[in-house]
Amino acid sequence: MLDNLWYKKGHVTVLRRIRLLNFTFGFATLTLLMTPVQLALLALWPRAAKHLPVFYHRQLLRLLKVTVHPETRLSDARSGQPVLILSNHISWLDIVVLSSVMPVSFIAKSEVRDWPVFGFLSKLQRTVFVDRQRRQKTGETTREIAGRMQAGDKMVLFAEGTTSDGLRILPFRSPLVGAAREALKSAGSEAVLIQPVAIRYTHRHGMPLGRGEMPAIGWYGDMDLLPHLTDLITGGPIDVQVVFGQTLAFDSQTDRKMITKQAESEVRRLFQAPISSPVSAAISVLSAAKTV
Repeated sequence: MLDNLWYKKGHVTVLRRIRLLNFTFGFATLTLLMTPVQLALLALWPRAAKHLPVFYHRQLLRLLKVTVHPETRLSDARSGQPVLILSNHISWLDIVVLSSVMPVSFIAKSEVRDWPVFGFLSKLQRTVFVDRQRRQKTGETTREIAGRMQAGDKMVLFAEGTTSDGLRILPFRSPLVGAAREALKSAGSEAVLIQPVAIRYTHRHGMPLGRGEMPAIGWYGDMDLLPHLTDLITGGPIDVQVVFGQTLAFDSQTDRKMITKQAESEVRRLFQAPISSPVSAAISVLSAAKTV
C-alpha cells in the first residue's frame, strides 16, 4: 500500500517536472524568436507592433494549457474613438489572457518595470507605468494614457488597483479613469468609450473551480511569484472566460467617480453571473458565429 502510494506520488512529481521543462523550453524559444521581431516592428512599423503580442500570448496560453472563452467582443467603438478598458484583476495570468483576445496595452504599477523578464516584456507591449508613491505625477500619467488612447491604443486599467482572491470584486479606483477626460480634450470625439470586462477562471481539468482551488490561480497578498508560477504551469488545464459588458460613454458632462462606480457594478454583475461549462460555452460561440 505504502509502496503504491509512493509510486503514485513519484509519478506525479515526474509529470510535473516534465511539464515545467516543456514550458520553460517553449517559453524561452518563443520569446527569443519574437523579441527581435517586436523590437524591429516598434522601430519601423508601430501599427503591426500592436498585433504581434496577440500571437505571442496565444502561443503562451497553449504552453500553459489555458483555454480562453471570450463572450462577445469589443464592437461598439467607432473608428478612431478612444477606448479605456476597466477590468478586474486576479492574477498575472490576466495580462496573458486579455492580450490574447485583442491588441491592448496595460497600465501598471511602476515596480513592474524592474521585474526580471516580465518588466522587459511589458515594455515591449508599451505598458504605461504608474508611480503610485508620487501622487503629483497622476496628472502627467493621465495625459500619457490619454495620448495613447487618442492614437488608437486600447488601454487596460485593472481598476481594483491590486489583485483579488478571485472570489469577489474589489472596489474600483477612479483617479486614472480621469485619462478619459484628458483624451476628450484632444481627440475630437464626442465621447470616450469605457469598456467593462470581467475575467473569470471557471474550470480546471474540466471541473468547476471551487473556493479551495482559487489560490492556485489567483496571485494576491504576499504570494511569491516563482512558486505560484511553477504551480500554475504544472497544475493542469484551465478554462477562463473574458466577458465584455455594456459599454459606457464618457463625455464632457460625465462624473469620473460615478462612471467608475457604474463600471464596477457592471463587472461585478458579469462576474457573479451563472457559469456555463466550457463545452456549452464553445457551442454558444459557434452558434453565434453562424448567425453573423
